[in-house]
Amino acid sequence: MPCTWITSDLQLLLILTLFLVAECISAVMEDLVTSNNSLMQQMVKDNYSWASTITSSLDRKQSTVTPPAEVNTSLSVPVGTKAVLSCPPVLCTSILLTTWEIVLRDKLPCFRAFRGDTNETKGRNCTDERITWASRLDENPALQIDPVAITHDGYYRCQMVTPNGNFHRGYHLQVLVPPEVTLVQTENGTAVCKAVAGKPAAQISWTPEGDCVTEQKHHRANDTVTIQSTCYWEGRHVLNVSCSVSHLTGNKSLSIELDQDAKTSAPLRILRIVPPIFIILVIIGSIWLLKISGCRKLKKTEHTSVFEEDEMQPYASYTEKNNPLYDTTNRVKMSKVLQSEVDGMSLHTVYVPEV
Repeated sequence: MPCTWITSDLQLLLILTLFLVAECISAVMEDLVTSNNSLMQQMVKDNYSWASTITSSLDRKQSTVTPPAEVNTSLSVPVGTKAVLSCPPVLCTSILLTTWEIVLRDKLPCFRAFRGDTNETKGRNCTDERITWASRLDENPALQIDPVAITHDGYYRCQMVTPNGNFHRGYHLQVLVPPEVTLVQTENGTAVCKAVAGKPAAQISWTPEGDCVTEQKHHRANDTVTIQSTCYWEGRHVLNVSCSVSHLTGNKSLSIELDQDAKTSAPLRILRIVPPIFIILVIIGSIWLLKISGCRKLKKTEHTSVFEEDEMQPYASYTEKNNPLYDTTNRVKMSKVLQSEVDGMSLHTVYVPEV
């Protein structure tokens, strides 16, 4: 009996042990399935999990593979043209994932991705319609910009995930803007050469060389630069000058024939204007003085005559009233006047005898 009881207890313990082992194995399998399902869901939701998942798996399988160093290239492109940015030269059939990162000034980074095994593309923060894929992604996952604008200045980075490792290539893109060149001569005889709104800044040189002053103005709105060079040739007999502008988009040269009278044109104009003005002022001043002096003389004469008349008037009145000689003289004068009038009228006196 004791042996029988021990055997039954051993069998019960064995069954319990097997049951616990089965539960443990079942729990481990469920955890594995859950982790795999969550990983796949995350890959579907976010395209950037493709790169992390594939990269981690490749790192576990091929820990002895050393990825190549990243290559950065400076690229200058004229504004208004088409630019194509290529990824590293990798066999397309071995590419698992291709991503482009675009970092522009004053904008959020833009990401574009292509997964080769599913031919699926995704993007984030990419609103510029001028930046697109260059061609069929399964053949060439390059990026193109058409047309290039000033705002496309920035950094572009391509990353390719393959079974043999990750490959990178970056571009520091610089947009070139040709400046507008002008050459004029000012009134004081200096020559002014301008290279307006160029990117980057242009360089100005003169033939023949003179005494020059160069100024630079930076336009922050579009990151362009205006260069102005003012030059003069004091004391030299220079007839023609040339302004040469050097720029990454191309060189340009302008020439001008200097006006030798331009240096003295301003003083000559002043000398020509001053004499007529002086003569006019002299004439006006003379007329004004004559008018003032004439008025003074006229006033003095009128005042004197009035004074004399006022002084003589009482005496004349007294003489006229109290002097008999004055009365006789007046009567004689009046008789003569009347006789002359009668003679003029041819009147004859007729005497009629008294009866």
